[in-house]
Amino acid sequence: MAKRAIIFPGQGAQMVGMGQSFTTDPALKPLFDEASDVLGWDLAKLCVEGPQEELTKSDKAQPAIFVVSMAALKALQNRKEVSFDAVAGLSSGEWAALNAADAVSYSDTLKILEARGRLMQAACESNPGGMISIIGLSMDQLKDVAAQAGIEIANINSAVQVVLSGSKEGVAKAEPIAKEMGAKRAIILPVAGAFHSSLMQEAADAFSEAIADITLNSPRVPVLSNVSGQFHTEVSEIAASMVSQITSSVQWVANVEAMRESGVTEYIECGPGKVLAGLIKRIDKDASTHNIQSVEDAEAVAEAL
Repeated sequence: MAKRAIIFPGQGAQMVGMGQSFTTDPALKPLFDEASDVLGWDLAKLCVEGPQEELTKSDKAQPAIFVVSMAALKALQNRKEVSFDAVAGLSSGEWAALNAADAVSYSDTLKILEARGRLMQAACESNPGGMISIIGLSMDQLKDVAAQAGIEIANINSAVQVVLSGSKEGVAKAEPIAKEMGAKRAIILPVAGAFHSSLMQEAADAFSEAIADITLNSPRVPVLSNVSGQFHTEVSEIAASMVSQITSSVQWVANVEAMRESGVTEYIECGPGKVLAGLIKRIDKDASTHNIQSVEDAEAVAEAL
C-alpha cells in the first residue's frame, strides 16, 4: 500500500504575506493567537505585513514558518481526515515534523524555535559567515571545493544541488573554484551567516542548555533526522540530534531516499514555498507532490486525495 509523508520547509522559505488566508480562518486563527502570546509579539501581523527585514531575522523567521506550516496542515485535516506514515522537515522544519508527530508540544516548539533562531543569529554576528549554493558538481568535487576554500558541506539538497557554508572569505573563494571545476551555477546566498557549519558551535552549545528541560515524547509516526539521514530511533537521542543539527550537514537526499525505501510515494508540503516538493522530484521522479500555502490549497489537496 502506498504511503504518504508530510514535509515542512525551514528558514529561507519566509515571505511577506505568507499564511494570510490562515490568519482569518476562525479554526486556524487560534494557532496564531497562541504563538503571539507565547512569543510576546504579533506573529500574524509580521507574517502578513512584514517588513521582510524583520521577518528574515532567525528568531522571527523560524517560529513564523512553523506556525504557517502547522496552520497549513490543520487546514487540510479540518477538511479531510488525512493519515500520514512519515514526517520530515528541512533544518528548522524538523521541529515542525516533531510537533506534527506529537513528539513535542506546540507551545514548546514555539519557544524552541525562538531560542534556536535567536542563538543562531547571535552566532552569525560573532562569527560572520555565509553560504553558497553549487549546482552541477559531483560530491567528490564538492568536497574538493570545500577543502580548497576552507568551508564545509551544509545542505545536500539533491543529487545536483549542494550548499556549502563557512567564513565569508571562504565562501567568496569557493565561487571561482567551483566554476573552474565546471559547476553549472555557484550562487552566494543572501543569508545571515554560516548555518550548518562549525561557525554555529556556540549556538549549538547554548541551544543544548535551552532545551534541557523540554519534554520530548516518542513520535507517533516516524520522523526523519537531518543529521543521520535516517528515521529517529530512540526518543532519548532526539534532543542530542537536534542540537547537532545546528552544526551538521542536512542530509535531505538521504531523508527522501529513506522515505522512498519505506514505501512513501506521496508528499504533502505544508508551509510557505514549494522548494521541498521541487527537491523531492529531483530525488524521486516517480513521487507525487502537493503544496499547501493557503486555505484554497488545502481545499484543492483535500479534494485530490
